[in-house]
Amino acid sequence: MKNIVTSDAALTLPITPTDAAGAPVPALVLPPYWTDACKHLVKKDRVMKRLIPKFGNTCLQSRGDAFSTLARSIVGQQISVKAAQTVWHRFSALPAEMTPAHVLRLKVDDMRAAGLSARKVEYLVDLSIHFDAGRVHVQDWQAMDDETIIAELIAIRGIGRWTAEMFLMFYLTRPNVLPLDDVGLINGISRNYFSGEAVSRSDAREVAAAWAPYCSVATWYIWRSLDPIAVPVA
Repeated sequence: MKNIVTSDAALTLPITPTDAAGAPVPALVLPPYWTDACKHLVKKDRVMKRLIPKFGNTCLQSRGDAFSTLARSIVGQQISVKAAQTVWHRFSALPAEMTPAHVLRLKVDDMRAAGLSARKVEYLVDLSIHFDAGRVHVQDWQAMDDETIIAELIAIRGIGRWTAEMFLMFYLTRPNVLPLDDVGLINGISRNYFSGEAVSRSDAREVAAAWAPYCSVATWYIWRSLDPIAVPVA
């Protein structure tokens, strides 16, 4: 059996990463807690000890702005990644800028013609109203705890807890989010810890007890075990 490398070097991203063809790609910017999180998880969890060296050239990457990140998550609900990209491309070309004020000036017919359902149009309008009216406290989020931000976000139509948790992970890069409603996480725990047997939320929570305070990082590596290529969120 091949030995698993668990030295600090194995937990550090390469200075000049390359793609599958060996071509250089832009260096990843690690969240400030990432290296410490990986060291913690390798020590505490047998599965993480195997996965982290295997997928150590990836990490959570925040991109875009808060409004467009949430808008894109609404656009992508219940459709394939490819379809979501197509609709987002059409929708994002409509406003002069992807801002709440500009979205509120759009005509419903134009938004529908871009491929949005009537319900998603309503959700995007409600999202824009919340941002435009200052009902979400973007400037205060860094100082707010996760549950307070989630409560603020799920008050917006079309945003449930899962979407809010994905936002915490991918936009705010919060370190300790455990999205128990995520099918990929549950399937990954089933495959990696229970030999494919069905897993309950309680089972998943018990496994994740060893991950705290870095559940976001562990979740990321569980996802990579199912799909080695990370799909951009925004």
